[in-house]
Amino acid sequence: MMRGARARLALLAAATALAAGAHAMPPITAATPPQKPFVFGVIGHPLQHGRDEAALQRAVADASQNYPAFVVATGIKAASEPCSDTLYAQRRALLNESSGPMVVSLAGSDWSACLNSAGRSNAIERLNRLRELFYADSESLGIRRIQVTRLSSTAKFRSYAENAHWEVNKVLFATINLPANNNHYRPEAGRNSEYEDRLVANRAWLHRLFSMADRQKMAGLVLFSDGDPGVTEDAGFSLLPSFQSKHDGFAEVRKQIRAMAEKYKGKVLLIDAQAPRAGAPHVEPAIEWRGNVGHVNMAADWAEVRVAPGAAALFSIKGGSAAAPND
Repeated sequence: MMRGARARLALLAAATALAAGAHAMPPITAATPPQKPFVFGVIGHPLQHGRDEAALQRAVADASQNYPAFVVATGIKAASEPCSDTLYAQRRALLNESSGPMVVSLAGSDWSACLNSAGRSNAIERLNRLRELFYADSESLGIRRIQVTRLSSTAKFRSYAENAHWEVNKVLFATINLPANNNHYRPEAGRNSEYEDRLVANRAWLHRLFSMADRQKMAGLVLFSDGDPGVTEDAGFSLLPSFQSKHDGFAEVRKQIRAMAEKYKGKVLLIDAQAPRAGAPHVEPAIEWRGNVGHVNMAADWAEVRVAPGAAALFSIKGGSAAAPND
């Protein structure tokens, strides 16, 4: 009996030791799967060069042909076209026929140069109408849609539905309303309420985007706009001639993006709908890098951008038949 009792005690001690050892072992966790490469399409602004609607229609079809994660189109009309509800609805219907998710980023030609019947600026009213037509909910356009988060979901900035963000495979994408005509800064005294209010909204928007990208350890942040804020240019650069005597409407946003990009560990890519400036080395769209900040002037009707999370070159771009390197 004594021998049996000792055996049972030994077995109990061994079981206790095994249980303690199991507690000491680190938990088994699944490895984070690598993010898969993907492509997205970008439509420049074919209508701004005086071409007809067919050019936009072709660009939508071409940009969607390789089943991109989404397509971003900047600009829905030329400055010479009417700022009418009829035209706005017609262009919305065209873009909504995209086979892939279609995100619309506004251009200055869509609203900032609009005049009323008395020949006075109708920019703010037309901008609000575009917001009603194109950004009524939290989805993109297109036959296949994606969910987006709008700045208008914040009570303080309820008007700014055109600013939206979404994520694909640990890369953050966002539109920001920066119209090409000097960010819609008006030199006339007392005419800049829209510019000043939007400046505050965009400042908060950029802060949110960079904070989110940093906090969630995003590999990159991509911004789509109409105007070129000149983020990769030399420090003394201005988009305006004789800028010493004129107000540069992009100065503040340029300074903010540069400062926040310096603290961000990922890549920042800005894509605008402007043709390259005189003397630019590339005809086809190409990424120009300054540190971790890249910039693309969309010269072509459309381009395809490949994103390769984890690769040395996170972004590479192909426009038309010519390919340009990442760096």
